[in-house]
Amino acid sequence: MVLTGCDILSGGGYILPSGARVGLLTNQASVSASLVHTADIIARNDAGLACLFGPQHGPSGLTQANMIEWEGYTDPRLGIPVHSLYGETRSPLPEMLEKLDIVVVDLQDVGARPYTYIWTALLMMRACAAAGIDMIVLDRPNPLGGIEVEGPVLEEGYESFVGLWPLPLRHGMTIGEILLGINREEPNPCTLEIVKMKGWKRDMLFTDTGLPWVMPSPNMPTPDTALVYPGMVLLEGTNISEGRGTTRPFELSGAPWIDPLEFSSALGAAGVPGAVFRPVVFGPTFDKYAGKECGGMQVHVTDPASFRPALCAVAVIRAASELYPESFAWLDPPYEYETDKLPIDIIYGGPGLREGIGGGMTAEEIAFSWKRPLDRFLESRTGLILYD
Repeated sequence: MVLTGCDILSGGGYILPSGARVGLLTNQASVSASLVHTADIIARNDAGLACLFGPQHGPSGLTQANMIEWEGYTDPRLGIPVHSLYGETRSPLPEMLEKLDIVVVDLQDVGARPYTYIWTALLMMRACAAAGIDMIVLDRPNPLGGIEVEGPVLEEGYESFVGLWPLPLRHGMTIGEILLGINREEPNPCTLEIVKMKGWKRDMLFTDTGLPWVMPSPNMPTPDTALVYPGMVLLEGTNISEGRGTTRPFELSGAPWIDPLEFSSALGAAGVPGAVFRPVVFGPTFDKYAGKECGGMQVHVTDPASFRPALCAVAVIRAASELYPESFAWLDPPYEYETDKLPIDIIYGGPGLREGIGGGMTAEEIAFSWKRPLDRFLESRTGLILYD
C-alpha cells in the first residue's frame, strides 16, 4: 500500500522540530491510511499545533460550488484559530502567520489545473516566503496517475484562482512536485520541504494505491469523479449542467433543452476513447437548473488508460453547441473572482476552445492544438519529478 506524507509523519518517518509552532493547511481529506486526521497527528507530536488554515469548501468540506465563501472560527475541539483562505482573502494575512515557525500543507489534489487547492497552497508558499517561515508539504497521490498529461497549457494573461502557473488541464504531477517547480522559479523562494510518499508509482490510479478515498470537496464523491473532472470542469463555463446537485457530478451533464438520445448518439459517434455515453434524465437539487428536468448523458469510463477527459469535454461542448445552437451559451463572469474574462477562457486557460468551436473546428482538431505546448511542458517538468 502507498504511504502518503501524512502516513510518513504519523509513523515517525518524519519528525517536526520539537517546540515548533505549526500552522496546518488542511481539510477533511487530510487523513492517514487509518483515517486519523493530520491535525490530530501533529497535536500529539512534540511540535505545537497553533492554528489551522482551510481552502475552498472549508476545513470540513461544507460549502458548495464557486465563490461560496466561509468565515474563520475557533475549533471547538482543539481550541485554536481556523483561518479562512476562501473568504475575505485567498492568501494568508501577515497576522495569521506572525506566531508560526512552520506551515504544514496536507491537501488532496485531483490532478486538474482548475482545482483550487494547488493555488491556495501556492499563495501560502509565497506568504511563508515573505514572512520567513518554512513550509512542509505532506505529499499525496495524483488520483489520475503521473504519466498522462492532456489539454491546453495555461496561457499568459489568463492567470486566475483556477490557474496561476502554466499547467495543462490534466497535469500528471503531485501537489509536492508542482510546488517544488514553482518555488524554483520564484524571485523570493520559500524554504520548502516535500515529505515524499513511499510506494507510489506514476502509473497508479487512486484505486491502485490501497488508500481510502475521502471526498476532498463536496462534488468529488468518488475516484470515478476525478477521472472525468479535468475535462468536464469546462462545463462550468457553459450553460450545460455539469451535474452539480446530483449524486454523480461531472459524470452527468445536460440541460432542459437537450434530447438525451440525440445527445448521447452524437457523443458516441465522436470517437472518444475509453468511454460510453448513456442517455439520462436527471433533476439537479441545486446549482444550474435546480428543480428542473434535464436531458443529457452520463459518461462511463470503460478504460481509464485510454480515456481522455479533456477531449471528452470538448466533444460534449461541441455537440451541445452544434445540436442546440439557439440554446447553448457561454456563461458571463464572474467566476472564481475573475470579473472581466469569460469563465470558459480562464478555466480552459485561454480563448482557444471558444474560438475553435465558434470557427467550426472538430474536437480532434482542437485537441491537436495542445500538442506543442504539452511537449514543452513535459520537457520542462523532467527535473521536477520526485517519483519513478
